[in-house]
Order: sequence, then structure tokens, then C-alpha cells
Amino acid sequence: MSLRLTILWIWKLIDPLFYLCSRLHYINNDKNNQSVFRVRITKYRGKNYTLSDGTMINQNDLLLKIHLHNVRLLNEFIKIKNDLIRTRLMYRLVLNSMPVLASYLKGHPEEAKIKGIIGITTINKGIKSLGFDCYPPENRIYKYVKKLGQLPISLLSNSSFKHFQKNRLTYLFLSKEKLYDKYGQN
Repeated sequence: MSLRLTILWIWKLIDPLFYLCSRLHYINNDKNNQSVFRVRITKYRGKNYTLSDGTMINQNDLLLKIHLHNVRLLNEFIKIKNDLIRTRLMYRLVLNSMPVLASYLKGHPEEAKIKGIIGITTINKGIKSLGFDCYPPENRIYKYVKKLGQLPISLLSNSSFKHFQKNRLTYLFLSKEKLYDKYGQN
């Protein structure tokens, strides 16, 4: 446990540097509470997809890329041993952050050009109930590199390596219109 805490402490020190280099932005609600997301605008470079609401995601479309603030989440979960409680807490934090995400996108200067939200994760439970469409990435090298990058997060969150191997990497897409409809920013 002390090694895990030491690694997390070092990560908390390095995270502000990563934040500066990554072009990510924190998003806050009206009460200035930070959501669990950090975001940036990106041009989509993958395979074309049609989402469940009919929105077409094509190469070079502008999307708002979401990143979970992993060091913050791991810090909150470090003392929780029960996987089910951790999963429920994670779900609640993401669910509570979705209206903040919708508000951020609504006020973004490039909102008219942005087609939706994209993320990539190995956390696959509860995603569809949040409104996301899930698709596996096609490029094997990309999948390998991304999954390798998520290994330390998985190991720090008390997951076993076997559990990590079973989880599939998944693209998450959510159209702008579905985000607004579901989370109240019409």
C-alpha cells in the first residue's frame, strides 16, 4: 500500500506539468466545483461511425475529447477496497459531471463546429446508460499503445492484471444534441 501511495503522491506532483503540456482544460460548474473531466478540442482521425441518434462522425470532424482526471479519482478511491462501491462512486461522479460538460460545450466559442464528445476507456460498465455509443478502435497498434498507457492506472486502482487484460479498449461517442437533450442544455 505504501508503494501505491508513493506513486500516487509523485503523480500528483507531476500532474500539473502534464496538464500544461497536454492542452487540457478543467471544466467547472456555476459553483466552481470541478468535474471529473478535463477536455480539449480534437480533430477525429479514426474510422467513420454513425451514432445511435443518426449523427455521423467522420474523419476531421471537431470533437470535444474527454479525459478522466485519474489522479484525482485514484486519490478519492485509494481507501475504498470494495470494487462495487468504487464503481458506483465513479459512475455517480461522471453522471454529476455530465451537465457541467454540456454547459461547457454550450459556451465554447467553437460550439457550432463541434459534433460531439469522444473518449477512450477500458471502463465499459454503465457507459451506455450515460448516453454514450461504444465502438472498438480498429487500429491494433493504437489499441496496444492506449491500453499500455492505461495499465498503471488500472494497477494503482487495485485491479488485478487479469482483470485489466479482460477489459476491452472502447471509443466513447456522444453527439452534441444527445448530450444537450439528456443533460439539460437545450
